[in-house]
Amino acid sequence: MTITAAPQAPPDRGLRYFARQQTPWSWVTLGVGILALMALFVGAGAILTAYGWTQKCPPGSKAAECTTTTPLVEGLLSPELGALAVAVIGVGAVAAVLALLRSRSVPNKQAREAAIAGAVIGIQAAVLAGVLLWFRGSNVEVFARNFLDVRLLREFFPRFVSGAKNTLILSVLGAALGFFLGLVLALFTLSKRAVIRAPARLYINFFRGTPLIWQLSFAGLGVVTALRLGFFSGTGGPYKVAIAVLGLNLAAYSAEVYRAGIQSLERGQIEAARSLGLSYLQSMRFVIVPQAIRRVIPPLTNEFVILIKDTSLVIVLGLAFFQKELLGVGRDIYNSTFNATAWLGSAAGYLIITLPMIRLVTYLERRLRSGLTSVVG
Repeated sequence: MTITAAPQAPPDRGLRYFARQQTPWSWVTLGVGILALMALFVGAGAILTAYGWTQKCPPGSKAAECTTTTPLVEGLLSPELGALAVAVIGVGAVAAVLALLRSRSVPNKQAREAAIAGAVIGIQAAVLAGVLLWFRGSNVEVFARNFLDVRLLREFFPRFVSGAKNTLILSVLGAALGFFLGLVLALFTLSKRAVIRAPARLYINFFRGTPLIWQLSFAGLGVVTALRLGFFSGTGGPYKVAIAVLGLNLAAYSAEVYRAGIQSLERGQIEAARSLGLSYLQSMRFVIVPQAIRRVIPPLTNEFVILIKDTSLVIVLGLAFFQKELLGVGRDIYNSTFNATAWLGSAAGYLIITLPMIRLVTYLERRLRSGLTSVVG
């Protein structure tokens, strides 16, 4: 007699299931924590906006007479903001106390996790409020004048956009060269012949063992000038040098990523391909490399994020005005205005570019965790 087991339903999960498992106590704890954090950011933003972020000073006025960041300083030192910070500390403490009171008597795991999340969020809000109170006791006027001049960011916004565009061009073209050359180097390092492996290993060790800023300086100020390379001469010469060096440097790191991805595949894969009559190169092209590339997409994307930040080092090549990347734009603005807010503008530009890429890395790691699942799914 054959007994057929009834199909099992998938375990309950998701936001709706999480919400159904909550208790009034866990909802209150989570809500108080979120309230503390939201009150800090929304309240502080509203208070600062009410006082104003900048003001326009008359031409020729001295810093002692008028400062563009005076309204912002008044808002940061206002009694309303101080009272808000104290209130947030109290609300955050309430969230933590609520979580401690009944942490041992919750009916299920989901309610306990919600209460813990509320307590943690409340504590984070209280810590940030404490930092705000500490900051109010420092020299707020000098800090705001040197680092928080929003007017300067608005004034030079087109230049930051141009710098972001150049950063993307340098990183994308450098990545295209580096990823292609890195795959070739990886195949060379996996060769059984030492005469093929040795040059590839020498290349990889050299570019991984020397600083990128040295490679840029040596190529741009030494090799190109000494060898009189016509392709890298002219106004666009330093720009081309930057792309070439960034690509050559990335190739060394991506080669190790490719090699690890290829070696992570089972040995039987290439043996099966060879048994079907494929040559070694055909086996690599049609069987091994496509699978390895899917496995190494997340680490290669991470290398691309690093390359975006490494473009800041091309500043040593002395790019033309229209070729400056984000850090070069920030430095030029600082040299002309003597205001460090320009550095914050450069940092914001890098964050706008890299944060989506970091999220993409996380997404790819989750989708390609097995190494065999395609991106399309």
